[in-house]
Amino acid sequence: MDLVKHTGGCHCGAVRFEVLHSPYLHVFLCNCSICTKKQNNHFIVPRNHFTLLQGSDYLTTYTFNTHVAKHTFCKTCGVQSFYTPRSNPDGYGVAPHCLDPGTVLSVTVERFCGEKWEESMQDHKSIRDMSKPEADEQLPDTQ
Repeated sequence: MDLVKHTGGCHCGAVRFEVLHSPYLHVFLCNCSICTKKQNNHFIVPRNHFTLLQGSDYLTTYTFNTHVAKHTFCKTCGVQSFYTPRSNPDGYGVAPHCLDPGTVLSVTVERFCGEKWEESMQDHKSIRDMSKPEADEQLPDTQ
């Protein structure tokens, strides 16, 4: 799988990041309590494919229930452009609508039943692997 460098950030521009991922996004639409309230659609990336470029001082985090998920958002504009998902605490969930235009070729949306989180995680065959780097991935030339 060839990876491209996507860039993005929050609404006010205080938080900026880059993420290495395919130009073909597999986005989860979750119906758990917080994802429903925030309309949190996201794709999952390994931690080492995500770089916070600026704005660490502008980030704040909300947790609840198991406190595994870290719902990180900009304390100036309130936008969550990425977070640490409960399903993949070794990676990040990135909001596709917070990416800068020009690098996404397609978006496939998969519904995830967060109302029955434990059962859905047990039934899903690949979600936990999405935060693991693939052996055959080709990193883009960043020079």
